[in-house]
Amino acid sequence: MSLQLHWFLPTYGDSRNLMAGGHGTSMAGDRPATLRYLNQIGAAAEAGGFESVLTPTGAWCEDAWLTTAMMIETTETLKFLVALRPGLISPTLAAQMAATFQWQSKGRLLLNVVTGGEDHEQRTYGDVLDKKQRYARCGEYLDVLRRLWAGNGPVDFSGEYVQVENAQLQRLPDPVPPLFFGGSSPAAGTVASQFADTYLTWGEPPSAVAAKIAWIRDLAEVQGRTLDYGIRLHVISRDTSEEAWAAA
Repeated sequence: MSLQLHWFLPTYGDSRNLMAGGHGTSMAGDRPATLRYLNQIGAAAEAGGFESVLTPTGAWCEDAWLTTAMMIETTETLKFLVALRPGLISPTLAAQMAATFQWQSKGRLLLNVVTGGEDHEQRTYGDVLDKKQRYARCGEYLDVLRRLWAGNGPVDFSGEYVQVENAQLQRLPDPVPPLFFGGSSPAAGTVASQFADTYLTWGEPPSAVAAKIAWIRDLAEVQGRTLDYGIRLHVISRDTSEEAWAAA
């Protein structure tokens, strides 16, 4: 079994302490997310042998696509796990952006599909769908994305949420960026099994993680697919267990 380790790019600012916040919540670290500081993190992650840096998305942080694109020139091997939010831009444009990123970075783009955040934050971006509808749209969106990247001619798609006509790319991504995907609802499992390359879960007790992986593996088997699996962990280091739990 191969194991890949990824780091995190704090595009909302950095801090020595854990920070509350998230989708739709204003937050900022002690160290501003300047390009100079993010380049330092990228250089350290690259020197440490990390595969990529996960880059978040939302109203609470800097734009993931623009930030990582600016870091291509200051890194050589580090990949960028960039957040993609289906529905906020057209799937054709997203497919084109990914192809451009792969060309200019020599294949260093990975994509983390973020179906949605908090409802109130989604509405600030003009997205009024509920959670179930967002997952349905995400499935249609990733279907179009995959078809465009396959390059088998023009794509016509007329779904409930996504419609494109005669869509195709001048340049295909090389390689096709892997899709990382997380979610614990039945709708999330359906989409992940059909379109994800790597299924992600949060740090949970081993038994819970094992059950979730078995669930997704069974769904993927029905689709004739095999996925990789990843887990996102926050490490809290203190001199004693009591101090670590207090910080958590």
